[in-house]
Amino acid sequence: MERPNAWKAYDDAALAELEELCQDYRAFISQNKTERECVTASVKLAEAAGYVSLDAARAQGRELKAGDKVYATCHNKTLMLVNLGTAPLEDGLNILGAHIDSPRLDLKQNPLYEAGDMAYLDTHYYGGVKAYHWVATPLAIHGVVCKKDGTTVEVAVGEDADDPVFCISDLLIHLAADQMKKPAAEAVDHENLDVIVGGRPVVIDEQKEDDPKEPVKRYLLGILKEKYGFDEEDFLSAEIEVVPAGPAREMGFDRSMILGYGQDDRVCAYTSLAAQLAVPEVERTAVTLLVDKEEIGSVGASGMTSRFFENTMAEVLALAGLESPLALRRCLGNSRMLSSDVSAGFDQLYADRFEKKNAAIMGHGLCFNKYTGSRGKSGSNDADAEYVALVRDIMDEAGVAFQTCELGRIGAGGGGTIAFILAEYGMDVIDSGVAVLSMHSLWEVTNKADVYEAYKGYQAFIKRA
Repeated sequence: MERPNAWKAYDDAALAELEELCQDYRAFISQNKTERECVTASVKLAEAAGYVSLDAARAQGRELKAGDKVYATCHNKTLMLVNLGTAPLEDGLNILGAHIDSPRLDLKQNPLYEAGDMAYLDTHYYGGVKAYHWVATPLAIHGVVCKKDGTTVEVAVGEDADDPVFCISDLLIHLAADQMKKPAAEAVDHENLDVIVGGRPVVIDEQKEDDPKEPVKRYLLGILKEKYGFDEEDFLSAEIEVVPAGPAREMGFDRSMILGYGQDDRVCAYTSLAAQLAVPEVERTAVTLLVDKEEIGSVGASGMTSRFFENTMAEVLALAGLESPLALRRCLGNSRMLSSDVSAGFDQLYADRFEKKNAAIMGHGLCFNKYTGSRGKSGSNDADAEYVALVRDIMDEAGVAFQTCELGRIGAGGGGTIAFILAEYGMDVIDSGVAVLSMHSLWEVTNKADVYEAYKGYQAFIKRA
């Protein structure tokens, strides 16, 4: 059952809407390359659409009712939007969930050192990466430095045309005979993914001062102190991420695709956010969750396994006059969710890794994975047939192009999402998302039609599920 290519059904109005959405999406992922940046930008968009802080509503003792829109954040890395519907909260929620963290390099707590008259920042990789992707390519540095006096310094270098960029060196081919014999996983040691950030020594008056130790490092620290106001010790309480430098771009002569960093899973996060904000009134309460830490197991205070979602819904129910624990359990148990994460787009160059009739074809619309996991569906949610039938009906009624798929051939690998975590409440959950080529590389590829169909599908789900 091959699904048709979504592009074939578009008229001029649909194409115009598609291009506007994708232009906004490219700007979003170009300007927001960390989970903190994504949350900050999403809150601004939500407030412009009429959402107010749940903390502020609680402080005011405000009673929540149908039509009210609130948001809550967790450690500035996770965001939850709630649009209260006319149906009783105990009847359940329609939930869109996606993650906003992406594979990257994090600076170690004690990162700065000098060697060979160059200054380096030592890193620890985050999520599943191929180390050889990260060498000899322009890199940017984003993050925050939190000082002991309580101030937070934001850092973002490498994105503007006038900014310097950074790089991890590669071994020249002339000396790489032994390296070229190694398996790809061993060709570049993860411990060697250190970023070159300086090569100029401090100049001193030798008559007044002895030649300093580590003069390049010293010169760099002077720049950091002058420009950002922090010292080397402040790296101890910093969260700084190394990411590919530069904006997302249109791809192909026909401009049908998008090439950009972090599309896993910001393509699902942005389309979920845009869908939530585009639907002003709902029957069942609509919730969008943009969460952190999925790439390392959804752990920690800002990951999906934390109590943030449950606690926030308890606060919402309390302000809506339902403070009973049983009301919360009924609300969560009766909910329905699209756990949105990217799917592996079929790649003809690696066709033996896929089983084509159950693969996600680029440009064929929103993907639904009844199950993810690996080997014998290990770690999957595996949505039941009744819920799959409901989702099919919703998509068909709304004219959404969609396809069903798996993450590669059986035994070829596998992967998971946050679906199983929400399913623990007993709610209906299915994995959905956008097909991606080169997943977890520095520059991932999506098809504009799939981005557009995801946006349409998420709106349809919010309205009718």
